[in-house]
Amino acid sequence: MEINKQIEKAKKGDQVAFTFLLDFYWNEVYGFMLKRTENETNAEDITIETFSKAFDKISSYNPEFQFNTWLIAIAKNVHIDLLRKKKSGLFIEITDDENQQAYNIADTTPSAEDELITEQNLSQLLQFIKELKPHYQEVIQLRYFQEMSYQEIASKIDEPLSNVKIKLLRAKKLLAEIIQDKR
Repeated sequence: MEINKQIEKAKKGDQVAFTFLLDFYWNEVYGFMLKRTENETNAEDITIETFSKAFDKISSYNPEFQFNTWLIAIAKNVHIDLLRKKKSGLFIEITDDENQQAYNIADTTPSAEDELITEQNLSQLLQFIKELKPHYQEVIQLRYFQEMSYQEIASKIDEPLSNVKIKLLRAKKLLAEIIQDKR
């Protein structure tokens, strides 16, 4: 099956496979969290963190279970952690070794989205970017206009490196969809 092939490739660090899995399962995980949280921003944040954790731990994925079931289980745990943090009032960011060695999701090979984005003229591209949600606008702005590295972006917006990579993948996909729609 196609999904299992993509999971195996992702386990080996394949960039295209990560992007495929992110795109394939995004709506399901996001939709599930939106029902639970009834808040778009929280649902999106949880979904980003879910994929970040899933890609960090993909080597531990057991193929006896459905991949989407595994993702939903991670999403539930992320949500519970978020509720605990809010309850305790402690917003201390815990950085762990996994974050430091976050999967190199950021491959240097330009994706189809990258090529589509670079084909646009600047003023048109800026208009398209304005249609994205603010946190996606920010990472695109920092990466492509200020030419910051993923690590610099992570420091600037005070988020784990793996979350920054997922946000950028998602932002590029959404931006490419906007460009396609306007053509």
